[in-house]
Amino acid sequence: MDGAGKVEPVLKGLVIDYVGVLTEPEADELYDFLLAVRARGIRTALLSNAPGAPDEARQALNPFFDALVFSGEVGVGKPQREVYLLTADRLGLPAGLCVFVDDAERNVRGAVAAGMAGIHHTSVEETLTELSALFFESR
Repeated sequence: MDGAGKVEPVLKGLVIDYVGVLTEPEADELYDFLLAVRARGIRTALLSNAPGAPDEARQALNPFFDALVFSGEVGVGKPQREVYLLTADRLGLPAGLCVFVDDAERNVRGAVAAGMAGIHHTSVEETLTELSALFFESR
């Protein structure tokens, strides 16, 4: 608990996939959530198996993420353990303090094997419910 009696989240990092998660029609709600957790001191990262992203795409993503990790740039991809550890390191956190969200179960299993908590994204509503339980105190 902090001095005001609020429960501080155990997890300090949120790592999220792009395609299949942040490309959903309701993804604006996820982007709002990313801004809300960043405002509370939670570190955020995008982890994508894409080869990279153009500068304009990076600039559009920067308000939401502390780190952008593209497999094509770092030479290792999901579900390999090393990419999750590298992403956590870029957040300045151990993997055990991070949660990973992806629409591909095998990638979630890879993150869990690397020490992260995992959320298999099936809908924006369900993912937000799970993330809210992890990062915000219940009312």
